[in-house]
Amino acid sequence: MHDPDPPRRHLPRIVDVARLAGVSTATVDRVLNERPGVRPVTVQRVLKVAGALGYVPEHGTLPAAALRPLRLAFLLPAGNNRFLTMLGRLVGTLHDQFAALSIRARVDYIEGFKPELLANHLRQAAREADGIAFMALEHPAVREAVDGLADRGVPTVTLISDIASSRRAAYVGLDNRAAGRTAGYLIARFIGPRPAKVAIIAGSLSYRAHEEREMGFLHLFQELFPTIEVVGLREGHDDEAKNYRQTKMLLARHPDLAGIYNIGGGPEGIARAMTEAGRRDIVLVGHGLTDTTRALLIDGTMDAVITQNPHASLMDCMTIFSNLRAGRPASQGIERPRTEIVLRENLP
Repeated sequence: MHDPDPPRRHLPRIVDVARLAGVSTATVDRVLNERPGVRPVTVQRVLKVAGALGYVPEHGTLPAAALRPLRLAFLLPAGNNRFLTMLGRLVGTLHDQFAALSIRARVDYIEGFKPELLANHLRQAAREADGIAFMALEHPAVREAVDGLADRGVPTVTLISDIASSRRAAYVGLDNRAAGRTAGYLIARFIGPRPAKVAIIAGSLSYRAHEEREMGFLHLFQELFPTIEVVGLREGHDDEAKNYRQTKMLLARHPDLAGIYNIGGGPEGIARAMTEAGRRDIVLVGHGLTDTTRALLIDGTMDAVITQNPHASLMDCMTIFSNLRAGRPASQGIERPRTEIVLRENLP
């Protein structure tokens, strides 16, 4: 007696892909034949299921979209903020690491501090990108754009500065309220136990990060150092020339000023005004370790820089988008960013 033929392995069919992906067979057909009209998030889900089942269409291979790198866009403010410029350049240098994750990234610089412009760029970038990381402005137009992209299946990640009550997928950055408190504590300890005046220069309070840093800074003095008075808040839009003028005005109005917290960029303008006034005794604390802030730490003009690791921030973005593509929770495997305090004596 002949043994019966071994059971034939059931090959996955298009209906199996559709059932597990929770879509119609017509949708699966559109995805596998690379026809338009399917939301990106649905495309990724169908391709994931097709790959897991080992489904092979009649032409013998999964479509190019299954192998196509995830296309990401980083939207960063144009201008003189050297930390943001460094972050943008770093995207290009990490090409090989991104490629290993099947990711292709580009950087678009847009004029900063203009929410309607940012909202328009978000919508434009989504035409060619599968995901967008950007430095958010706290504004209804930006929130509306983010929510609209979520409806279209294009996830967004806020970088450095978050936006409240939006459908962004994740935020990569410091706890900015804690960063502001840290800056206040450093300045108060440098000044010592005496009555004094300190001031704040922000980039723009349209950035939630800058607003939260200011709040943390103010509350720290109210709670722990009531004899130190915060006498002024000015916005310099991360511009060296504007920060120079703002600092000159502060020093003219408060010749006994003891400390300055630079919330944003443009520290060289503040340093130049202090040097011209012969006030290098003022405690200066700022953000972002760059070539400029490094030089100011070395020559003693700056006392401390609060920073975060730009490489780690970008890789966190990559991990988040990879998680979303694979159907995992956005922040799986992501550690909370570490706030680093850099002094002249511990410069990396």
